[in-house]
Amino acid sequence: MKNSIYGMTIEQLTEWFLENGQKKYRAAQVWDWLYKKRVTNFAEMTNMNQQCIQLLEDNFVIQTLEQTVKQESEDGTIKFLFKMHDGNLIETVLMKFPYGNSVCVTTQVGCNIGCSFCASGLLKKNRDLTAGEIVGQIMKVQQHLDEKGEDERVSHIVVMGIGEPFDNYSNLMNFLRVVNDQKGLCIGARHITVSTSGNTHKIREFADENIQVNLAVSLHAPNNELRTSIMKINRAYPIEKLMDAIDYYLETTNRRITFEYILLNGVNDHVAEAEQLGKLLQDKRHLSFVNLIPYNPVDEHGQYKRSEPEAIKAFYETLRKKGIHCVVRLEHGTDIDAACGQLRSKQIKKDNVI
Repeated sequence: MKNSIYGMTIEQLTEWFLENGQKKYRAAQVWDWLYKKRVTNFAEMTNMNQQCIQLLEDNFVIQTLEQTVKQESEDGTIKFLFKMHDGNLIETVLMKFPYGNSVCVTTQVGCNIGCSFCASGLLKKNRDLTAGEIVGQIMKVQQHLDEKGEDERVSHIVVMGIGEPFDNYSNLMNFLRVVNDQKGLCIGARHITVSTSGNTHKIREFADENIQVNLAVSLHAPNNELRTSIMKINRAYPIEKLMDAIDYYLETTNRRITFEYILLNGVNDHVAEAEQLGKLLQDKRHLSFVNLIPYNPVDEHGQYKRSEPEAIKAFYETLRKKGIHCVVRLEHGTDIDAACGQLRSKQIKKDNVI
């Protein structure tokens, strides 16, 4: 299978053209056709000579994703299920906000992090996505918006879909450079957020990248015993190591970091945990933001339930009293398969039954 040309940065594409005996300006032409005009085959690039088009066709494809399912919520959220060239399935979500269109992308087929409450880990990691497959998700959603004819664009990206982005680091970074490029999709770095479950080595490496992309950390518990019981990654990267890496990130970038905290009824949603969380973040509260997330139940994880409204309110108020900036996340797509990985898991089970 040929690689998607979406996976190449403008610098890599320029170098490729030069190595193949072509002028460097050809890369800028192709870039314009791909991301401004958004063509879906090389033959549509009318200012390219036939030799260049043939060269591109011999070495690349444009899109490698095929839409198999599209679920639309009453609130405007759309969840796409895409099939890749090898038959693997991935999820991508379009969420509509007053400030623009945000897309949640997937970086791996399956997930090995093994969070006990998450639908993404129900099916273990099969492989990493290429940079082209990650960019391809954005392009599929953008083409959906183009077809509506309302002159809308993807304005924000969250890398929070299936998989651990930092376990696919090089492809993640290529993806970020492609979508951020000012001559292409021009999605601002500050409008992009990457979420990690806590790979401390990569948090430090990401801090050294000198980019303005936002970082979010899936924390979900304020102490090692509780976090290890629901997130096995805590065995490798306990909270002490994680906080050291976060301190390095904050000192290096001086950028605010978001802590994601899914509230699980009777597990991590007591005032005692809120007080521990407030203490854990106290010395970095000026650059910390806590995103409290109501749980989307998953059939296979029936032991977990959504926290009661009173518990959510008490948790929120406890953090606020301790000077921690926080919010209870507005929910999207609750009338469809809202949990990350849920649609993919259901479709695979359905296909296996059939």
